[in-house]
Amino acid sequence: MTGTPPPGQPRVQTKITVPDPQIMVNLLGAGDEILRLVERSVASDVHVRGNEITITGAPAENAQAERLFTELLELIQKGETLTTDAVRRTVGMLEQGTVERPADVLTLNILSRRGRTIRPKTLGQRRYVDSIDENTIVFGIGPAGTGKTYLAMAKAVQALQAKQVNRIILTRPAVEAGERLGFLPGTLYEKIDPYLRPLYDALHDMLDPESIPKLMAAGTIEVAPLAYMRGRTLNDAFIILDEAQNTTPEQMKMFLTRLGFGSKVVVTGDITQVDLPGGTTSGLRLVREILDGLDDIHFATLSSSDVVRHRLVGEIVDAYGKWDEEREARQAQGVHAVPGRGAAQATGRAGRRR
Repeated sequence: MTGTPPPGQPRVQTKITVPDPQIMVNLLGAGDEILRLVERSVASDVHVRGNEITITGAPAENAQAERLFTELLELIQKGETLTTDAVRRTVGMLEQGTVERPADVLTLNILSRRGRTIRPKTLGQRRYVDSIDENTIVFGIGPAGTGKTYLAMAKAVQALQAKQVNRIILTRPAVEAGERLGFLPGTLYEKIDPYLRPLYDALHDMLDPESIPKLMAAGTIEVAPLAYMRGRTLNDAFIILDEAQNTTPEQMKMFLTRLGFGSKVVVTGDITQVDLPGGTTSGLRLVREILDGLDDIHFATLSSSDVVRHRLVGEIVDAYGKWDEEREARQAQGVHAVPGRGAAQATGRAGRRR
């Protein structure tokens, strides 16, 4: 949305009146921090006086700025306290030119507990959540921090509370990422437990901690390694397979064929972080080729723009993606040098010749 109005276009004024002083205070933010962020995000000049916002610029740019203010006011009217993060995400969605209204995306509540609400924070997350409602099997594929597993678990708890399913089954492949299971202390269960810990952590965000042991003892919630799924048929369950990039094709087939009547499956993973032994094909990479196009199965792809952790996480994901693309291009050309090393070596040889 940022930019300079095209030369020669007339500058016009658009006025927005906010009759409620409290809404205006929320819209401007503490110390006018939200107003300053809006000013940096639009090409038009923005001036606030009393309860009136004046937007000055080219007609097209004014229209974009006005739509941004309209979405922010809608968020406030829906009971939200504006944050700079919400403004940035609203600006991002408007820049994408999406049909969905940012105010609708950012106010879709999945779960609420102790004053904390779980909801999608990006358009990609909203579409992912909607696809879980609309399909029996959904694959959520994307980088770290995009909420793939967290949102799937929120939908599972929501379905359990609404009595749409009788139980939740959470599973992961127990694949080492740099250390061997055999070297970890304790019994087999104690060795497996660290791989399942992220699932327990998410459950504690969504349910009263004291209720979780009871639900697990009753079999209403089951957290188990993928190997324990073999030979079972899972009816009336919400089943989540996490870290699916670390499944083999055979494991993926085994897992998907556990689906029973009245159940829903969500498979999550990041195909850029495969921890399988060298040369082993990831079941998550292969399954899209096999199942893409089948009815009632959906592949939701999340990207760095859907990262909801620290801003740097999205930039790190993009940087690694760029590096991988450059490496593949070099390998295709038969060049295997580390970036920058070839030039340095060439310089060194030239220096020695001199």
